[in-house]
This record gives sequence, structure tokens and C-alpha cells, in this order.
Amino acid sequence: MAKRTVAAALAALAGAAVAVTAPTPAQASAPGGKDVTAVMFEWNFASVAKACTDELGPDGYGYVQVSPPNEHIQGTSWWTAYQPVSYKLGTKLGDRSAFKSMVDTCHAAGVKVVADAVINHMANTSGTGTAGSSFGKYDYPGTYSAADMDDCTSSISDYADRWNVQHCEMGGLPDLDTGEEYVRKTIAGYLNDLLSLGVDGFRVDAAKHIPEDDLANIKSRLTNPGVYWKQETIGAFGEAVQPPEFYNTGDVQEFHYAYDLKRVFNSEKLAELKNFGEAWGYVRSDKASVFVDNHDTERNGGSLTYKNGADYTLAHVFMLAWPYGSPDVHSGYEFSDKDAGGPNNGQVNACYSDGWKCQHAWREIAGMVKFRNAAAGTAVTDWWDNGGNQIAFGRGDKAYVVINHEGATLTRTFQTSLPAGDYCDVQSGKGVEVDSSGRFTATLGADSALALHVGADSCDTWEGGSHRTATVPAGGAVTLNDTWRG
Repeated sequence: MAKRTVAAALAALAGAAVAVTAPTPAQASAPGGKDVTAVMFEWNFASVAKACTDELGPDGYGYVQVSPPNEHIQGTSWWTAYQPVSYKLGTKLGDRSAFKSMVDTCHAAGVKVVADAVINHMANTSGTGTAGSSFGKYDYPGTYSAADMDDCTSSISDYADRWNVQHCEMGGLPDLDTGEEYVRKTIAGYLNDLLSLGVDGFRVDAAKHIPEDDLANIKSRLTNPGVYWKQETIGAFGEAVQPPEFYNTGDVQEFHYAYDLKRVFNSEKLAELKNFGEAWGYVRSDKASVFVDNHDTERNGGSLTYKNGADYTLAHVFMLAWPYGSPDVHSGYEFSDKDAGGPNNGQVNACYSDGWKCQHAWREIAGMVKFRNAAAGTAVTDWWDNGGNQIAFGRGDKAYVVINHEGATLTRTFQTSLPAGDYCDVQSGKGVEVDSSGRFTATLGADSALALHVGADSCDTWEGGSHRTATVPAGGAVTLNDTWRG
């Protein structure tokens, strides 16, 4: 779940980078050849626009996901964005004009825009919203009144009861009656407004709390009923509402993917990942939206976070190399207070400053985005592991990756299906020669990776200063290194 009551965060379930050398059916997965989304959590729209131009477009990201753009309650905590007051576009992240400018700038950089859409509920307090609207609980003048809320006005008490989950209040947040004609029309009107500004898709917050039939009806009213649509469904064991129920309306976020990556990278063996995906009980790959962490799981302990160093970085390398689902790369900020919102009201003056982590731009992560694009449509080939935490695999004749998540150096001759020739390791920026039999020999240090793909055949291109990675040495002091952009 992605919101808070005024008093406390609702859990979804109950670091820095280490320098390592009825409606129309939804699209089956993120449309187009570039399926990686950078989730710019709490970034203001001007900063997102700059990132699209400087990093996301050049690095091959297909999408950028932005925080909810509609009016919400005031306050400095991140979760205020998940308490809507109206559907006016106006928050500390920017107004309607700033939002439109961001969309246009990102499109010019070749990056599509996904908006986080909070359509299950409204704010549970009273006051004046971020765009100046006065409101009270169950009364949002010009948008909704008490008559538009579900009849159950108490908090959800039983997640094993479908009706309770989808009609009562999540953490006391007034639940919209999405079966009502006016509510459906109003939500669709808001989403159509965003579509008119050029938005390419939606991440539907708290989707499991909305009956799928209601979502299907709302989506059928959109000017583009086939718009990309991913849904926060969670799928906790024993709950009445499960992600596969939402296949008809779009993709679903597979939370167990993140939970299992944490367990494997923390305390188990990477060799176990050989069949990672549907064989682990996950949703269909063509319907899965996956991530190493998101804004909820990095705060509730469910996933790896930037604080986990190499575990976190190498998990991203694996996710972007592995052909399951469509990956999200969370790009947020340092926090000790789990409620704290983004620094400087979302203004990112420079990556790795003021607490902004900029995971999307880390060399080890950004280099793998083009790797994934190059490998699109290919299956896993040439798997190798040592029975422990050293693994390697190819993506047909398009790409090959090695991950050494052990404390010792790995030296080996690897068999690939790559064409013979010179390649550039997009992890280190060093050249690698693949022979006529598809083999190469390499040495990897502890907790490092190597990644080759067609199209990255030269390490001569250096973009010093524009693309940097945070390095955490043993002493913990952070330095910055210019890096090659593969």
C-alpha cells in the first residue's frame, strides 16, 4: 500500500552504490522495445525533465514514473501525496504548466511518462490543499461529497474478506465508491486530463482495494483505453484479493520478486536464481512489473535498499539482465526518518547531493538498461554457476553477464553465444575480446559484475563528469567517480 494516515505509514506487508567493476485489453507488458522505468520518487517536475534529457533518454530508459501530480494535503511527509484533495494539478512538485513541460521534455528525449494515480480514496483530514482547495473528510467541494464514498466508513479489519478489503477504509482514508457512475466518470475525467497532457501510462495506487470490474469500467472510458497500466496489487499470502485477478486491466506489481531477491542476495545462493520467475509462483512474466525496491518496501524492510551496498547494486544488475517482467528502478533519497519527504521540496540540483541517491544514474545500473534493450526478446542461454554466489548467463547471441557475489576473486573462461569481436564491459568500461568460439577469459573482484552486449563494442566513448557513480569504500566516506556511459 502506498499511503499513510496522518499519524503513521501503512505497511505494504506485515547504502549507497558500491563501485563494482471489456475494455480494450491492456498491453501485455510495457509497450515498445524499452521496458525499463525510472521511478523518480518525490522529484519535482523540473528535475524530472532535466533527468530525462541528461540521463534517462541517453541511457535507454523507456519510461519515467512521476509522483502523484494532483492536489493533496499539505505537509512535508512523502505520504501526503497519497491523500488527494482534488484532481487539480498542483503540488510542491509543480503546477499544470510544469507538468506539461516535463512531459514534453521527456518525450523529446525519447522517454514516456507514467503518472502515479491515487484513485481509491481521498484525504482523511481537513484543511486547505496544495492547490488552495478547502476540504474536510468526506467533503471535497467540486470533486466529491459523502454520497460518493463507500458505505463502510470503518477501517479494513479482515484482509481475508474481499468485500472488507474493497469497500472499507484503508487506514481511515475515505474509500471512493468506484461502482458509482459519478465516481467512475470523475476518475476517468482526471485520467483523461493527464492523457491530454501527453501522459503515456498510469501506476494505479492501491489497486487491490478497487474491484477489478470497477477499474475495467473506468479504463474503458479513457480516450486511450489501451494505455499502459500497472497496478499495485501486492498479493500477500492468505489475502482474498490476488494480482492475477487484475490481468484484464493491465500489468501487476509482483512484490514477492523484491522480497525474494532480498533473501537470496542477503543470505542464500545466487545459483538458486536459475529458474527465477513464474517457477517461483510469480505472476505471468508478460504481466509482471518488478523492482528491487520501491518507496514502501525500502521503508518497511521488505526489500533491499540503498543501505545494503553491493547486495542492492548487484540485485539491480541481475534484475535488468534477467528476462522476467518489466523492471522499475527506484530513484529516491537518503532517509533516517521514514516519513521524511524529498529534500528541497523535490528540487534536485545535482545527483549525490542533498541526499538524492539517483540510483537510475549509477554506472552499474544505467549500463544495464542498454544491455536489457539489446537483449530484448531473447531467452537465457549458457547458464553457469559455482553452486554458490558466482553466476553467469547469456541472452542468446545478444548479451552476457557475470555476477561475483562472493568475497573472493573469480577468474574463469566463460562460454557465450556472442559473435566474435571486441566488446566493452558496461560495468567497468574495460575492453573484452570474445573469440571465434564465443569464449572470453576475465577476472572479477569480490562483489563485482561484468556485462557485455552487442552494440557496446568500444570503450573509446567517455562522457566524463556527466554520468557519475557513488563509491563507498570500507571507511564509508563517499567519493564520486566519472564513468564511461555504455
